[in-house]
Amino acid sequence: MSENLTGGALIGPSAQLPAEPPPPSKWHDTFLRITQGNAIISVLAVVLALIVGGIMIAFTDEDVQAASGYFFARPGDTIAAVWNAVSGAYIALFQGSIYNFGAASFERGIRPLTETLTFATPLIAAGLGVSLAFRIGMFNIGGRGQMLMASAAAGYVAFSLDLPFGIHLLVALLAGLIAGALWAGIAGALKAWTGAHEVIVTIMLNYVAFYLLSFMLRTPGLLQAPGSSNPKTPAMKETAVLPDLLGPQYNLHFGFILVIIATVVVWWILSRSSLGFKFRAVGENPNAARVAGINVKNMYIYGMLIAGALLGLAGVNQVLGTITTGFSSDIDAGIGFDAITVALLGRSTPWGTFAAGILFGAFKAGGFAMQAAEQIPIEIVAVVQALIVLFIAAPPLVRTIFGLPSPERDQRRQRKAREKQLQAEAGTVVK
Repeated sequence: MSENLTGGALIGPSAQLPAEPPPPSKWHDTFLRITQGNAIISVLAVVLALIVGGIMIAFTDEDVQAASGYFFARPGDTIAAVWNAVSGAYIALFQGSIYNFGAASFERGIRPLTETLTFATPLIAAGLGVSLAFRIGMFNIGGRGQMLMASAAAGYVAFSLDLPFGIHLLVALLAGLIAGALWAGIAGALKAWTGAHEVIVTIMLNYVAFYLLSFMLRTPGLLQAPGSSNPKTPAMKETAVLPDLLGPQYNLHFGFILVIIATVVVWWILSRSSLGFKFRAVGENPNAARVAGINVKNMYIYGMLIAGALLGLAGVNQVLGTITTGFSSDIDAGIGFDAITVALLGRSTPWGTFAAGILFGAFKAGGFAMQAAEQIPIEIVAVVQALIVLFIAAPPLVRTIFGLPSPERDQRRQRKAREKQLQAEAGTVVK
């Protein structure tokens, strides 16, 4: 028996310490990373929302209601009616957003996909603006106001100036980006200099932007079309309109290319630049970032400026690409608030937001087809979108429903196993 340095006696060499458990296999480790990651929660949240949406479709369908009246006599009729209602609705959703198999030609068949991308274009840009603010720890819900101010600036340049093609479009685009950035920068500056909460500030700025735009639309010489009493702008000049991507038979325009570029830029800023590192540090812990020498106040301002420019890009896409015949105060079309949902579904990552924007663009494009083909209320699609957010906000619920392993539960088990191992090792020491 040997002595240790503190005078304690150790047991002889014949005693064996408890064997450590073998490390998990690579397949098991990969399975845990997939099932415990954020991406699978987003996918399953969409699946759950579609299931609940299908239940709502079945309950609101007239044929299902009629067949359920004699369910116990002929239950097959009710089951068939439910299947026809739900499958018909989701087939219409697919054909209205991805590909119409009943079209006479391929060109007409892919038109729903181009509509999805058209709807997704401003959603992606706006979602990038919201997700970037999330990464800095700021909740930018002022997307509506930023879009309205960008639309006003870009629209005014587009219909009032006479410039060559290309230059005119570039000037209008820059005017919209700058207007959106400055409007969001107000909230960033107030947050940095006075500590004002960005949620309150951006909500108020939404109202200010809406009523300011309404005033300009009713004032001759500002945004109101000459010789008209309607609160609407003139049509945009051809030299300032975003060109079509696939020809005049489709609504998809060059704005979609711009949002792809914007996604790449945001990805580079967050993942490859020192500014993105500072953004992430401030978002994780502003006090620690301040101790590390990062100017937190400047990060709030810079972040909101970039976020406002991205939301400004969404407004520019509306007035220079989607609605070029003149716009009114409803030009934002609720995109500023939908962007919050897109950013949440995309987990505040650039490419996740891009994919979420396309998904919600498909919901918008396919929702109209569901309503027209199956008489499904368009509000059902809005309910599905809301349910997606609900399930994303409750990952434990999603994991419980699908029986996925919980990272918190695994951490507790590993902690208990480690404690038992330490107790067993301590039991081999003879005091």
